[in-house]
Amino acid sequence: MPNIHTLDLLFLELEHAIAVFVVETASGPVLIECGPASTLPHLEEALAVRNMKLSDFSCVFLSHIHFDHAGAAWAFAEKGATVYVHPKGLPHLAAPEKLYNSARMIYGDDMDRLWGEMKPVPENQLYAPAHGETIKFGGLSFTAWHTPGHAVHHIAWEVADASGESVIFTGDVAGVKIGNGPVMPPCPPPDINIEEWQASIRLLRELKPERLFLTHYDEVTDKHAHLEALEKRLLSWAAWMKPWFDQQIPAAEIVPRFQEFVKADLLENGVPESGMARYEAANPAFMSVAGLLRYWKKKTGA
Repeated sequence: MPNIHTLDLLFLELEHAIAVFVVETASGPVLIECGPASTLPHLEEALAVRNMKLSDFSCVFLSHIHFDHAGAAWAFAEKGATVYVHPKGLPHLAAPEKLYNSARMIYGDDMDRLWGEMKPVPENQLYAPAHGETIKFGGLSFTAWHTPGHAVHHIAWEVADASGESVIFTGDVAGVKIGNGPVMPPCPPPDINIEEWQASIRLLRELKPERLFLTHYDEVTDKHAHLEALEKRLLSWAAWMKPWFDQQIPAAEIVPRFQEFVKADLLENGVPESGMARYEAANPAFMSVAGLLRYWKKKTGA
């Protein structure tokens, strides 16, 4: 495989919360994920260390359109890049006002601090690959695997060289795992679907690559153990949430209890108190509560 560089965006000035990946090719570097606009200064600094700049990238491959993965796509498009995104995500990058305004209703005054601005990407610079479609660039193959569960607009990108050696950039469908901590399933609204996520996990198991690159955060080499732990915890979280849903407890009352539930799990698995903020930044508890409650509402028809 060519060189793959993991760049830390220092989101909220925290190390190892959000990554982007630079893949070297014969035709120049490719970017996988771009992070939010709020972290563009950190990204530009990390690129400069490697003698790169935004205009060096003619291809940006996104896993999905959540702000922590795609918010800065417009900045690369302004420099001429083509942005590859799921068909269901493409309209929201071309016209992000609805997406941005919906998020502002959730984050309020924190919107600018967390995510920064989000500008439209011209439609002629957006490309939506079909499931299993391969894009050739710089001697590498970039195959788009549609992997819903975390989001309906999610792609895991398999990148292979001419020898057939390959890796997968998993976005959020393979969870959040920071350092030696456990893998956690990010469950924000509105698209969480446990059954679809399990199907996507099965697809990742079946695909050839053993190396996974997680946006939150970096490389996993024990693919099967990792995915087994992810699926187990995903089912555990959903089961934990069901009684609260059945009792119609307001989300605001559930959040602190869920935070304690997750914190106990992290502590049990060796994450120190100092590491909690990174997990919370990458996977906010209040978002997972909202997402899992919505999942049960859809599933039960309530």
